[in-house]
Amino acid sequence: MMLSEQELIQIRRELHQIPELGFQEIKTQAYLLERIKRLPQSHLTVETWKTGIFVYVNGLNNDKTIAYRADMDGLPIEEQTSYDFKSKHSGQMHACGHDFHMTIAFGVLAHAAFEQPSSNLLFIFQPAEEGPGAAQDMLKLPQLTKWKPDSIVALHIAPEYPVGSIAIKPGLLFANTSELFITLKGKGGHAAYPHSANDMVVSASHLVTQLQSIVARNVDPLDAGVVTIGVIKGGTKQNIIAEQAVIEGTIRTRSIETMTRIKQRIENLVQGIETGFECEATINYGANYCQVYNDPKVTEPFIEWLKTKEDINVIICSEAMTGEDFGYFLEEIPGFMFWLGVDTPYGLHDAKLEPNEKAIPFAVKAIIDFLYRR
Repeated sequence: MMLSEQELIQIRRELHQIPELGFQEIKTQAYLLERIKRLPQSHLTVETWKTGIFVYVNGLNNDKTIAYRADMDGLPIEEQTSYDFKSKHSGQMHACGHDFHMTIAFGVLAHAAFEQPSSNLLFIFQPAEEGPGAAQDMLKLPQLTKWKPDSIVALHIAPEYPVGSIAIKPGLLFANTSELFITLKGKGGHAAYPHSANDMVVSASHLVTQLQSIVARNVDPLDAGVVTIGVIKGGTKQNIIAEQAVIEGTIRTRSIETMTRIKQRIENLVQGIETGFECEATINYGANYCQVYNDPKVTEPFIEWLKTKEDINVIICSEAMTGEDFGYFLEEIPGFMFWLGVDTPYGLHDAKLEPNEKAIPFAVKAIIDFLYRR
């Protein structure tokens, strides 16, 4: 039994109103557990870890186990949508579509609860995908040993594709990613006496400019890399020379080798800033995610199956510099991730993101059809 479009949209809207940051998904977990409790329980086993949830569905044949993963956390963004069901949590928003991801996973789970599948299914509701990441820790849990999946699947909403579209490719789909936090410490002082101080706003400005040279001059033009600085913080008042400045950004690369090369260049440049501006610097790479690499042996059959479905628009896409810790699951378990078209002019992590809810029942039906075909 597939949930109705109205039921699925209601779940999405209720989840949308309670976004929570990584490992703080207390209300989200409670909401999902309450929903799961209402389902038939005869072939379900539910276990929790921190704010995450595992639901094991015992199959009729018990021949293999297919895992389906959905991420749960929101982002520290003040919502600016036109919704009448906006986030109730100030400064937090589901701006990356995780409300969609959870709703779709629950829709597939509900069907499996009412109609026992042939193979075993393992639903993984994962916290903290946006950071600090939970996939690596979840892979070490006993649930992944006793219910070890033979394959694993996940999706991510894609604003640029129309509803009814699934975009996918074998091999590299998402990049290797790393956060970047640099703190510069010098000597503060009065703006009228710059010679007696050591200005970290000037130091940070020089460093940001130098960082932009890395991809242009240290990455193979046939490869790909991104160094983006999203935050500069320094100073307290216009007539006070800043003692400290903080730079925050992200690194994205196609290859692990290029990630290593970029980090080495960052460290070299920061050392130069320390010497040239007589300051102290610290570097923190924060959360690091490996690439999302779709195993061709399971991805290509999925693509061929998609092409047989008249109601699905199949797009063979290019790789993206998006980051996702689902890549860690794919290092251990054969599987794939795909883009789900949601047709909205606003991009991921945009405060105005309004994905088309018609994509939810479309995705639930497509995934059910695929899992039950197998």
